[in-house]
Amino acid sequence: MQQNKLNKLELTWIGKYDERKPLEPRILIENKDYSYGEPETGILPNGKPWNGNMLIHGDNLLALKALEQDYAGQVKCIYIDPPYNTGQAFEYYDDGLEVSIWLSLMYQRLELLKNLLAKDGVIFVQIDDNYMSHLRLIMNELFGKSAYINTITVKTKETSGASGGGEDRRLKKNIEFILCYGKENFMKFNDVYQETELSNYLEDMRVENKSFKYTTVFISTGEKTYYKTIKDGSNQDIIIYKHTNYQTKSVKKIAEENAISEIEVYNLYFDRICTTENAQTSIRTRVQEATDTENSLYSIEYIPISGKNKGKKTEVLFIGEQKRLVSWFKNVAEQKRNYVFKKEKVGTFWDGFNWNNVTREGGVRFPKGQKPEMLIQRIIELSTNENDIVLDSFLGSGTTAAVAQKMGRRYIGIELGEHAYTHCVPRLKMVTEGTDQGGISKAQNWQGGSGFKFYELAPSLLKKDKFGNLVINKEYNADMLAAAMAKQEGYTYQPSQETYWKQGFGSETDYIYTTTQFLTVESLAAIHETMAEDESLLICCTSFQRECKQAFSNISIKKIPQMLLGRCEFGKDDYSLNIIEVPEVECEEEMDEEE
Repeated sequence: MQQNKLNKLELTWIGKYDERKPLEPRILIENKDYSYGEPETGILPNGKPWNGNMLIHGDNLLALKALEQDYAGQVKCIYIDPPYNTGQAFEYYDDGLEVSIWLSLMYQRLELLKNLLAKDGVIFVQIDDNYMSHLRLIMNELFGKSAYINTITVKTKETSGASGGGEDRRLKKNIEFILCYGKENFMKFNDVYQETELSNYLEDMRVENKSFKYTTVFISTGEKTYYKTIKDGSNQDIIIYKHTNYQTKSVKKIAEENAISEIEVYNLYFDRICTTENAQTSIRTRVQEATDTENSLYSIEYIPISGKNKGKKTEVLFIGEQKRLVSWFKNVAEQKRNYVFKKEKVGTFWDGFNWNNVTREGGVRFPKGQKPEMLIQRIIELSTNENDIVLDSFLGSGTTAAVAQKMGRRYIGIELGEHAYTHCVPRLKMVTEGTDQGGISKAQNWQGGSGFKFYELAPSLLKKDKFGNLVINKEYNADMLAAAMAKQEGYTYQPSQETYWKQGFGSETDYIYTTTQFLTVESLAAIHETMAEDESLLICCTSFQRECKQAFSNISIKKIPQMLLGRCEFGKDDYSLNIIEVPEVECEEEMDEEE
């Protein structure tokens, strides 16, 4: 940490303030040999086309830059699991980068990820303890301290052995961290619950010497008769009913009377088990004032103006001298397959994921780098709704994309290693076909569907010739050049089927046209004749008659490649971490390994 010239505390490192040339905004080229299925298309909130789920192979810094023009502010959830810089040589990632290099690599990528994140979006970055503090400091700097939401602790494995599995002077690591930051309009996470089978939950409470609240059963709510109507704070009706001859019993009493276990009682009387609460609400106060102080039961019917039942007719019970609120067990539990599960709102400590068999999920093997599908499911559940876009720029074996597809989200996955072909594509094909029934498939009732498009980063637009001069790359055909020039000039590439010179648009009346043909006054005049009065056109060409420059006020001309020189860094294809080639892997059943 040091204090800079602006009196702002920040983390500094070698190379942080080095002047960097702007990145080249590359185009993405679909490789139809690897695209699969029929991904849903549509329109993004910014009015630009969504062409379906995207799997991108290439340097992730360049890929993020390629996405920036069309997807800035469109991504609802970003999850990344970057190399942790632990100093260990991982099978797929060279994870021992010198700290300043790692920080620079992360800083540049996080800058672009921030631009892609929607105003109400959230970014999750998973990391271990080696550089978690460094990461939080640079995220504070980029996103702002006020954007910080939570640090989630994820239990990744059990300690084992009589000594607890210590390694030299250190305790064995069994947690990782996920840093969460939200953009300026992020309000709250979706409600997500963690389920624990009730017998296990009650046993945990007994061990911790805690009492369980939900121990009362309504055998009957008795006879219900109209009592009176009062008003709520917004002058809406609250209809009060009085109940007579109601009957309650304890769970323990019912178990004893019927010679069954308490768990069986919870199963048999699931919808009628409750507790009472001293709720501090204006509704309860109004009911107290309108009723008696006897040990009696009342119910009300009203339409809430806020909360989960907003706008719906709702019934609530109040009981006893103080008219305590009756809270139903079914609101905090779930009954399925003859089991009862207690639901707890997800907090910042996450456990219960199966890490032993994670390398078998998805039919691909990615040792020490693969995350459980249930972990990614929870992140997506917390931060997105159906059709929202999820992005992972360190896709690895494809877990984030697989989970997003099974959950009905749109996704963009970026992977620079060969495992984009050997891991991600086969896995996402199985997801699309419905043959991947591991991970969250059964819980989501996943039967297949949708699909993805596979993209490669285009080569650099300009390349040095034998004399060291930057010239148009010969790998570019006419369509690629037109798309690249549209991106360079900030236009949306969308060739018109009717008008050849309308290759892209910047607004409803502003167009771009790229050509490698020699542009003459006559050819320019022919274009001008077909233009409407309010239309303007930018022409990018390799050569033109001098007279063309001033021929028409609503047509501008720029020369390629001179117009591009000095704009950005051309000819560089690798801004990446050092990725080791991945061999083809056959998926085999293996014994679980312990570290």
